Formats: sequence, structure tokens, C-alpha cells
Amino acid sequence: MKMTLSTIITLIIIGLLAGVLSGLVGVGGGIIMVPLFVLFLGLTQHNAQGLSLAVMLPPVTFLAVYNYHTSGTGGNIDWRVALTVSLLFIIGGFLGSKLALQIDQRTLKKIFGFFMLIVAIKLIFTK
Repeated sequence: MKMTLSTIITLIIIGLLAGVLSGLVGVGGGIIMVPLFVLFLGLTQHNAQGLSLAVMLPPVTFLAVYNYHTSGTGGNIDWRVALTVSLLFIIGGFLGSKLALQIDQRTLKKIFGFFMLIVAIKLIFTK
């Protein structure tokens, strides 16, 4: 990807938006970055998904997690659950990426869009 001023500004906006939404409502990676990488940077679905995962590789959410852990309510994180899910997330991420790389671009976009649509409908229509 050519790093023009326009591209750098787009990356800054995507990074800030994903970070703010991650800290605010717990989303950012796939739900925000992947569509924006595809729409505004012209990446393929495979490239966008890989880049989204690469962005999350360093401890990008450390400060957000710290805020939740040290909040005045006595902490909002059950660390046993977090570590269990984290371990399985690593295994699932490995298996899921292997599967995604075997699926053609068009089908992968449809799967991604369908998943986002189902989540959106559930969030909108449940109490």
C-alpha cells in the first residue's frame, strides 16, 4: 500500500475510531477496521482481516482494560474468564484464519456481512 498523506490520514481516523469504539463499547477490530480497510483503502477482505488482526497483536487495549479493572466499582473484569477465553481465542483465531484463507474473496465478504447483519439485528431488537 502506498503511504500517501491521504492514506496516512485515513489510517489515523480508522485507528482512532476503532480505539474509541473499543474502549466505549468493546468493539473495534473486525466490526470497525475490516469494513473501513475495504471501503476506504481498497484492501481485499483477506488483507483487511489480516491487517485487523495484526493491529490487535500488540497490547492495544491495555489502557482500556486497565480503566475497567481499576474502576470505582471494584473492577469489571473476571480474570479467570478473560484468561480462559483468551487462550481459546488464540486457538480459534488460528483455526479460523486457516479456514478463511481457504474461502474465496466473494464468499468471505458475504459471510462477514451476514454475521454483522445478524449481530446488528439482535442488538437493535432485543432489550
